[in-house]
Amino acid sequence: MLVEGELTVRGRIREASNAALYCTVARDGQEAACIYKPVAGERPLWDFPDGTLAQREVAAYEVSEATGWGLVPHTVLRDGPYGEGMCQLWIETTPDSELLALVDAEEPEPGWKAIGFAEVGEGRTALLVHADDERLRRLAVLDAVINNADRKGGHFLPAPDGRLYGIDHGVTFNAENKLRTLLWGWAGEPLTGEAVDVLKGLKEALGAAGALTARLAGLITAAELDATRARVDALLATGKHPEPSGEWPAIPWPPV
Repeated sequence: MLVEGELTVRGRIREASNAALYCTVARDGQEAACIYKPVAGERPLWDFPDGTLAQREVAAYEVSEATGWGLVPHTVLRDGPYGEGMCQLWIETTPDSELLALVDAEEPEPGWKAIGFAEVGEGRTALLVHADDERLRRLAVLDAVINNADRKGGHFLPAPDGRLYGIDHGVTFNAENKLRTLLWGWAGEPLTGEAVDVLKGLKEALGAAGALTARLAGLITAAELDATRARVDALLATGKHPEPSGEWPAIPWPPV
């Protein structure tokens, strides 16, 4: 449906930094809501080649699918009313799901992981924390693989069925280390056994004859594909979640 259905623009999400159009897509009597981000509506960035953000969104979906975790909503590259762009299934969310919080404390309570201190006005600071949630931890591993430069709090979509999705993957796969995220709570901690198994599977899929390599080759550059392989190798070699490099802002702005 996303690839071949009739795409109709219903509105625009004005808060988005690039053109993000709320649409419906219809085929064979069925209809679904989706987001369409045309390449023509992308804002040029100094550190990413122009006109490549849509492809990176699709590449992030492909890697997510290869992990078996299904962390990114179904995403395709297709033509639309404003030219080629990415089209992603719309996810209805559970509004009362708390994944981030500001707390008046020096250390997080059980069930939470510290991100860092934030200024809250009048010379006061509060501790920004995220939930110690298996779904977020998987997302942290995915972000390390795809080199996500913009994992903000608003990019977590908890669904009514209990699944958690991540969205907005336009600034990913840079050949240079640009990991910028709120999910630093596990930094330096050992990866789970599940994550190690997933990374081993990704390593195989990213081989010269791997199925994932074939899908990514038309979406990112050869240098970016090599860098993705190197990140997977590095995660397997250390066996740990990455830590901030100190060479790049660790937290996106605004964080939420």
